[in-house]
Amino acid sequence: MAKIDVLLPVKNGMDFLAESLDSVQAQTFQDWRLLVLDHGSTDGSLEMAAAYAARDPRIEVHPFPQAAGLSGLLNCGLDIANAEFVMRHDADDVCLPERMAITLVAFAAEPDCVAIGGQAEVMDAAGHKLGVMSVPVGRERVTAASLFRNPVAHPTAMMRLGALRALGARYGNDFLQALPQQQSMEVSHLAEDYFLFGQLAILGKCNNVPQQLLRYRWHGNNVSATKFMDQTALSVAISRFLARSFSALKQLPAFDPAPFVNHGGLLLEIDGQRNFDASFEQMTNVLQRGMGASPELQREIDYRRVLATRNPLALLWRYYRFSSAHVAETGEWNAVRSWLVRVVPGKRRMSVAAQPA
Repeated sequence: MAKIDVLLPVKNGMDFLAESLDSVQAQTFQDWRLLVLDHGSTDGSLEMAAAYAARDPRIEVHPFPQAAGLSGLLNCGLDIANAEFVMRHDADDVCLPERMAITLVAFAAEPDCVAIGGQAEVMDAAGHKLGVMSVPVGRERVTAASLFRNPVAHPTAMMRLGALRALGARYGNDFLQALPQQQSMEVSHLAEDYFLFGQLAILGKCNNVPQQLLRYRWHGNNVSATKFMDQTALSVAISRFLARSFSALKQLPAFDPAPFVNHGGLLLEIDGQRNFDASFEQMTNVLQRGMGASPELQREIDYRRVLATRNPLALLWRYYRFSSAHVAETGEWNAVRSWLVRVVPGKRRMSVAAQPA
């Protein structure tokens, strides 16, 4: 039995699969098993993975062509995993050599943590650097951020398998069970990672390391590119589910996080409202009562205060003050910018209804 089982789902990923597999084999930590989960590939991906498996006994190929979406495919992987840790890796991304070693050190320092991710470099299809993917660091920060964005970059994540099973946590399911049945959710695709990590985060079981762990490939076939608006709408619904669950678990009043989310680097239009300061104060009160005061929570609150206005000048001024006091992350500025340039033809916009009390 290996220390780490790597779950690598693939469907017609021939263009980048070899580089992805090579990067796992190049890890400085070598006690791993790679489970290639094929979802009905027809482009030669299955045959390429089988060729790698023939040369390296640590690589196994498991076809699951009938799996129900990515959630179902990854759950098939969880079912056959038996290592202490499971690590996610995508067929178009490239692990940095110390990825496993860095994450294992982080788990050793936090024995009750269930999921740990990290930062990533973003590259294009040709491998040229485009930017960085920033995620929050610190467990209280990750908990608070989970109500407004996915707090863990899925391709960077590693999880304790035994702890997942003890919680009944799987991709797509509501394992918190904090809400009445009619308010529960299932998520089969598009944002299954946010649904999983968001629930783990509000239990205080997630963190991220500050180091870059991989090179994330952004190209035209990414789900985030092809189904952006659907993914964003589902992410808002998950944020609302998580906020209700958090409030129920803490026995505190519910609040609507939608005015303050920054999914996909967007700031949302909500029923034409321009000022959410009162909603912000209510939300802040709930978070402080539910989590207790901490610098990490305060940092998250400071950013959400920026988003409590839709007045362009006020928004820009608030962001300037925030970024003067904190190191801003890529998605934080993108959300502000999305609102400032929303009138430009062709720019993505999104509106949602206010949540009923």
